[in-house]
Amino acid sequence: MENNTTLDPYLMKLVELGMDGADILHGHLKVLMVEAERQLDLCIEAEEYSEEAMDSMARTEATGYFDALCEVYALTYAIAFAKEEVKNRKEILGE
Repeated sequence: MENNTTLDPYLMKLVELGMDGADILHGHLKVLMVEAERQLDLCIEAEEYSEEAMDSMARTEATGYFDALCEVYALTYAIAFAKEEVKNRKEILGE
């Protein structure tokens, strides 16, 4: 996993098009989750085949990474719903 502030070209294109950052994050998280789930499946297969402790550690790490992505993905939904609720409340109250 890279630790920098340079966006992938497709993400930069979405920024240039004016897409909301939360929407970009939500979509990219889904891509990362699919990749993480594939990696987790491979780790599970390797662990079942070898029964080695190192493969078990790799599965544990892959599981943690996938779970963390899922938590942040769920948070993007909660934020989107909260933003919509605030918007609706402001419209109703004329703020």
